[in-house]
Amino acid sequence: MDRRIRYFIEDYWDIFIGVVSITLAFFFHHEGDGMMATVFSAVAIAALSLTVAEVADILSERLQEPYGSFVLTFSAVVVEIILLYVILLEVRHSPEVLETVKGGIISAVIVDLNVLLGLAVFLGGLAFSQQQHNKETSSAYSTVLFVSSSALLVPGLLSHTDHGIDSLTQVSHLIAGVLLLFYLVIFIFQTRTHTHFFKATARSRFFRLKRKLQEEEGEIDENDSSDYIFEHFSTTVNFLIIFMLIGVIALGADIFAGNGVKIARDYGISAGLAGLVIAIISVSPEIFTAVRAARNDQIQRVVNIAMGASTVSIILTVPILMLLAHFSGINLTLDFNPLQIGALLLTIILVWKTTEEGETNYFEGASHLMFFISYAIIAAYY
Repeated sequence: MDRRIRYFIEDYWDIFIGVVSITLAFFFHHEGDGMMATVFSAVAIAALSLTVAEVADILSERLQEPYGSFVLTFSAVVVEIILLYVILLEVRHSPEVLETVKGGIISAVIVDLNVLLGLAVFLGGLAFSQQQHNKETSSAYSTVLFVSSSALLVPGLLSHTDHGIDSLTQVSHLIAGVLLLFYLVIFIFQTRTHTHFFKATARSRFFRLKRKLQEEEGEIDENDSSDYIFEHFSTTVNFLIIFMLIGVIALGADIFAGNGVKIARDYGISAGLAGLVIAIISVSPEIFTAVRAARNDQIQRVVNIAMGASTVSIILTVPILMLLAHFSGINLTLDFNPLQIGALLLTIILVWKTTEEGETNYFEGASHLMFFISYAIIAAYY
C-alpha cells in the first residue's frame, strides 16, 4: 500500500467508522434490532468522539488562554455528559436507570485511572522498561482527585441517617456547587499560573506524519504543511464542525440509551456493569491517545490525560449533570453506594503510589488492570 494512502487511512479512519456505524445504528433501530443498534451506536460515539478531540486540539493551539484550555476541557467531558444525560432522561420510564447514571459518573474516573492509565503504563513499560514523568504534576492531580472524591462521601453518609430525601437533595446540590467552585480555582491554576502542566494532552497528527516521513526518508522540510484537512479550515468552521459532530453523537446517544436500557433490563445487567460500559465508550478516545503516547515514550502525556480527564469528570461533569437534571425535573442525588466510593478512593491511592516517584513500569500498569478487573467482577454482581 502506498505510504500516503496508509497515512490517509490512519488520519481519517475514525470519521469513516463513525459515519458508517451511525448509519447502521439508525438502520437497525428502525428495523427493531435493539442489540445491533446499541452496538453500532456505541462504536459511532467512540469514533466520532476521537474526531471531536482532534479538532478541539487544533483549536486549542490557535486560541489564546484561557480559551484554548477551555476547548480541550469541553471536548474531554462533552461526550460523557451527553451520554449520561440522555440515559438520565430514561428515568421517566425506567426509574432504575438512576443508579446506572450514578455508576457511570464514578466509573468514568475508575476507567480513566485504571484502564487508560494501566493499559498505557503496561504497554509503555513493555516497550521501554521504565518511563519517567514529572512527579510534581501527578502529585497535584492526586491532591485534587482525593479532595473532590472525598466531597462525594458526604451525601452517601447522609443517606444513612434519619434525614429525608429533601435534605439529601439539598446536600447534593451544595456539594455540586462546591465542586464547581473548586473547578474555577483549578481552571485559574490551569490557564494562568501552571499552564505547562496541562498542554501535554495536545496531539498533533502533523508531527506524527513528520516523524514517520523522517524514519522512512530522512530529514524533511520544516515548512511542509499538514495534509490533515481540519488544519486548513478556519477557526469558525472548525467550531461548527465540532458542534455538528456533537449533534451526531447526541443522536447516537439517544439510540444507545433507548435500546441499551431495554437490553440491560431484559438481560438483568447490573447498574454498576452498565455504568462501566458507558464509561468505556466515553473514555475510549483518550485510551487510544494514551496508548499511542506511551508507545512513543511520552508517559508525561499519559499522566496528564488520565489524571486530568478524571479530575474534570468529577468536578465539572457532576455539577453540569446535576443542573441538567434539575431543569429536566429529575431528582439526581449524589448518594453513591459504598462499592463505588470505596473503589474510587482505592483507585486514587493506587494512582498516587504508581506516580509518586515519577517513574512507571509494566508491573504498575498490570496492577491497575488487575484492580479494574476485580472491580468489574464485583460490579457485575453487586
